[in-house]
Amino acid sequence: MARGKLRIYLGAAPGVGKTYSMLSEAHRRVERGTDAVVAFVEHHGRPRTEVMLHGLEQIQRQELEYRGTVFTEIHVDAVLARRPAVALVDELAHTNVPGSRNAKRWQDIEELLEAGIDVISTV
Repeated sequence: MARGKLRIYLGAAPGVGKTYSMLSEAHRRVERGTDAVVAFVEHHGRPRTEVMLHGLEQIQRQELEYRGTVFTEIHVDAVLARRPAVALVDELAHTNVPGSRNAKRWQDIEELLEAGIDVISTV
């Protein structure tokens, strides 16, 4: 099985359109027949970005409790079980909540790539 390919949308500051651009690419790919899913995307309350999630399949997030608060992280096993051609994973440099499968999101992405899933991410 071939290793997946990684594409990263890079932006110098929050709110410059990285996630929006990533979602736009996903819509284009889906329109061309590519099996693309949203593995983890944060819209940060930006309405235009939130609207871009419509029409894209979203993998349920994993809920983890840490210090009395429930957080959500990418559900790596669910993405691996779904086996899409492309997975969208926002915020590559994110530190996962303690108790997550991996300490860093880039490690989650690495697992998807090793499984042959292409990943589109943001930094």
